[in-house]
Amino acid sequence: MPYYERILVGVDGSESSEVAFYRAIEITKEYHAQLLIVHISEEKIPTAPLDAGAVTIEMSRDKSFSESLLENYDEMARKHGLKHVKTLSNYGTPKTEILSFASMHEADLIVCGATGLNAMERIFIGSVSQYITRHATCDVLIARNSQKIESSGLSIKSSSER
Repeated sequence: MPYYERILVGVDGSESSEVAFYRAIEITKEYHAQLLIVHISEEKIPTAPLDAGAVTIEMSRDKSFSESLLENYDEMARKHGLKHVKTLSNYGTPKTEILSFASMHEADLIVCGATGLNAMERIFIGSVSQYITRHATCDVLIARNSQKIESSGLSIKSSSER
């Protein structure tokens, strides 16, 4: 049976990432591991020079959202008894940035939800979880079943219920 020291979970505020987050908490507790909570904001590219101001405003909103989201997840992880929690964020393509963070922090396991917020990208170029599963150099767990998590005493709430 593998032993995990560093578990990375990707979050984006979707219900699927909530399932992944709580699954990561369970595993982190079981192995007394460090939990790395990662949020990647999609990179904004201006389509015209005049769009640069709008992109700057959007990036500022993304940064605020990311900070708030990660602060919330950090707080929840600590409420569930985890002591070794680290939050990480960046701009870019989530699938490649998550793998980059996993490599940089020597994650033993990546936990991600089956689907995220970006349905159009999933249709055209595949999901983040598919990409991570194919390219990760460590174990990957795709979390799907929230009922098993809730039966273990952890509660899945949508972001709007917090």
